[in-house]
Parts: sequence; C-alpha cells; structure tokens
Amino acid sequence: MENKGYEVKKNIHPELFDIKVVCTCGATFDIRSTAKDIKTTLCSQCHPFYTGEQRFVDTMGRIERFQQKYKKFKKGSKKSE
Repeated sequence: MENKGYEVKKNIHPELFDIKVVCTCGATFDIRSTAKDIKTTLCSQCHPFYTGEQRFVDTMGRIERFQQKYKKFKKGSKKSE
C-alpha cells in the first residue's frame, strides 16, 4: 500500500507488549497488549459456549445464597395457609 503523505503521530500511542494470557483452567495463549499481564477465569478452552457443558462459575457463593433465599418458591412446594 502506498503512503500518501500521512504520518502517524509520534509519542501518543501506548507501548505494546508480547504477553502470555493465562486462564484458570491452565490454558495459555500469546497476544499483544498494552497490559503487561493478563489472567482470566474463562477462555475458549473452558467456556460452556465452546465446550457444550453447563458449568457454573461461582467464586463467592452467590448461587447457594440465591437458592437458599428462594427455595420456598421452588416448584411443588406450597405454603400452608
């Protein structure tokens, strides 16, 4: 492609690093980023959309608290009046 006299402005672009992204499942992959370190909880190796498995990522017990709070509304259980 021919340069038509356009120049990139100097000293305004962030520095890019070649980094290794690490997932909690153990998968790693290399990318370029302005961040020096990236750690992720889900990737294409373990995400339910790609694997076809249903998996709940619950690090703070939110699912259990929700189930405890709304267990009285579970199907089949009725309050006696």
